[in-house]
Amino acid sequence: MGLRRKNKSPAVLSHEFVTQNHADAVSCLAMGLLLGLMFEVTAKYVIIFITVQYNVTYATDDKSELVHFYEYGPKDIATIFFYMLIAIILHAVIQEYILDKINRRLHLSKTKHSKFNESGQLAFFYLFSFTWGASILTAEEFMTNPTLLWKEYPHSRMLFQVKFFYICQIAYWLHALPELYFQKIRKEDIPRQLYYICLYIAHISGAYVLNLQRLGLILLVPHYLVELIFHASRLFYFSDENKQKGFTLWALLFVMTRLLTLTLSVLTFGFGLARVENPVFSIVDGNFNVLTVRISCLAAVCLTQAWMMWKFINFQLKKWREHTQNQIPRRKINNTKSKPTKKETNRANVVNGAVKLEDGASPRTRKSKAL
Repeated sequence: MGLRRKNKSPAVLSHEFVTQNHADAVSCLAMGLLLGLMFEVTAKYVIIFITVQYNVTYATDDKSELVHFYEYGPKDIATIFFYMLIAIILHAVIQEYILDKINRRLHLSKTKHSKFNESGQLAFFYLFSFTWGASILTAEEFMTNPTLLWKEYPHSRMLFQVKFFYICQIAYWLHALPELYFQKIRKEDIPRQLYYICLYIAHISGAYVLNLQRLGLILLVPHYLVELIFHASRLFYFSDENKQKGFTLWALLFVMTRLLTLTLSVLTFGFGLARVENPVFSIVDGNFNVLTVRISCLAAVCLTQAWMMWKFINFQLKKWREHTQNQIPRRKINNTKSKPTKKETNRANVVNGAVKLEDGASPRTRKSKAL
């Protein structure tokens, strides 16, 4: 017997063709950059894309040990571009070998299929970023000593892990923009995804450029934990709709994280940096600790948190309305089942094919007509 050929629709075939082509093109470009290291002519240019730039070495007081720090500059754009290509490749690998296989087993609808892919990709990213960011925080003293968030500002010198963390974060959220086309996102979902992608790029890039890496890192880690719980709960919900306990934990931690973000932001911009204010605005020295910048940063954080809380409240109200609307039809069904219908009362008055009256009287006999 011959092998059966699976018939696929033109939309599915075109989607697979686009995703395969863009993954192959990006992988070829990345491999080209890596192979460029083999040649002496192109090695000095390719190294800009791969390695972290602007290494600065300082000697300790006793000059027995050298400390390596990193600063930021325009060459970081090339590094971000390279790791953006790496993120696109990893995105395609996770989609092809993990999420698509799970989707075939669950047999989800088109709407749930799109949301499942979105939550699956973000769950992997949030888990990786939360683990990496938490390891950096444990190595530093930001958690135990909050004064380090503004002490000795500007914090223009970064450790390797901190700078590489920010480069990977910016690269990932930049890669999410072309993925909106590659993944064939529905038109009604594009504005929602554009909002949070642009917010991530603006806030993370702002913290990186304004030398607020410490504050940005300590705010990103709990935020990523909350988002990880939400998307993991949504994945479990798609597999089994009865699994909704994770959303309750997410709602509680969401509100707590918003309060923590506002508290640390007001403490840093309103009190900490205000005490060590340097009136000289200098881009070369990395000093952005002036009143206008502080007010702008604090306003951006507060407006973002207010917008997130507004979306959260609307989401909870929508779920509550759907729950109440589902309960009303059930009550009506129970009430109709308890009351017998007219047909049931007529059938109850018929016993063994004879009509039985409620008063016990026999039915009136009909006189037969003579033919």
